[in-house]
Amino acid sequence: MSIALKQVFNKDKTFRPKRKFEPGTQRFELHKRAQASLNSGVDLKAAVQLPSGEDQNDWVAVHVVDFFNRINLIYGTICEFCTEQTCPVMSGGPKYEYRWQDDLKYKKPTALPAPQYMNLLMDWIEVQINNEDIFPTCVGVPFPKNFLQICKKILCRLFRVFVHVYIHHFDRVIVMGAEAHVNTCYKHFYYFVTEMNLIDRKELEPLTG
Repeated sequence: MSIALKQVFNKDKTFRPKRKFEPGTQRFELHKRAQASLNSGVDLKAAVQLPSGEDQNDWVAVHVVDFFNRINLIYGTICEFCTEQTCPVMSGGPKYEYRWQDDLKYKKPTALPAPQYMNLLMDWIEVQINNEDIFPTCVGVPFPKNFLQICKKILCRLFRVFVHVYIHHFDRVIVMGAEAHVNTCYKHFYYFVTEMNLIDRKELEPLTG
């Protein structure tokens, strides 16, 4: 890895603190297994498949947190170039505009500049993954019945970060020498959400059509 790339992906560049798994827990072991598969150069399509005998919710939880951390990092590398002036609308080219709704402050879908949308999105996801009622960390505590629905919403919104970065800021990614890293992260994400059927195909159109 080049010095420039190390600087791009050092911990100081992270958009916000990473959520980690506690050593000794089932999810920590699953996270290690998932990382080992990736680091061994195994085919990404194979790496995302649910390991035999493992719980689907645990597998999804591990990946949602990991993708949040990694996509957070990718956006952190270009966020100084994503301003209200350069990106007055959160979009993925002329055909796709993403509006923010959280049922709290924004009860209706609201058009926002991309950096404001990103901040609200990352804050919203952080609240979800740190909520013990949604992502329980104690052994034996069950996931809520709507867990996969919540994860689908999180992943759908994280995908929009990829769309915006690829369509509006990929020139910066190339300048930073981070193209291969971002492409690998996107492929991993894409294979996971399609393997586990977590994002509607229509949502994926901006980067597949």
